[in-house]
Amino acid sequence: MLTPDSASGNWKEKRSRLYPGDLKYSKEHEWVKVDSGIATVGITSHAQSELGDIVYVELPKVGVKFVAMKEFGVVESVKTVSTLYSPVSGEVAEINSILSSKPEVVNTDPYGQGWMIKIKMSTPSEVDKLLSSKEYEALLKK
Repeated sequence: MLTPDSASGNWKEKRSRLYPGDLKYSKEHEWVKVDSGIATVGITSHAQSELGDIVYVELPKVGVKFVAMKEFGVVESVKTVSTLYSPVSGEVAEINSILSSKPEVVNTDPYGQGWMIKIKMSTPSEVDKLLSSKEYEALLKK
């Protein structure tokens, strides 16, 4: 699945771009970055690659509350429709409004401009139950 980076020959460097070490991951292929009690959530590079070209993203409204691992939205691609799951519990503090007009940003920048929602966490310890980048990569190899 991973090949050496042709420029540097360093596969570890390439892996770190695919699964950044400062994020946590769900088995359902969402990523989480926590900053001051706010969890930014998106889908992983693996997920967007498997989905193909993303053509539509349906996100919740600000203020909606979620319990961890419950559906928060939908991603539609040229191949399929996929459910999005909230890796943590809390209230939606912000949505990425860019995705309503440019859903393809999830394909081109899944860990940057392709983020989906920000959640004010109600149970911050839930992040500890998520996977590290190494654990997530191991999951993909199964």
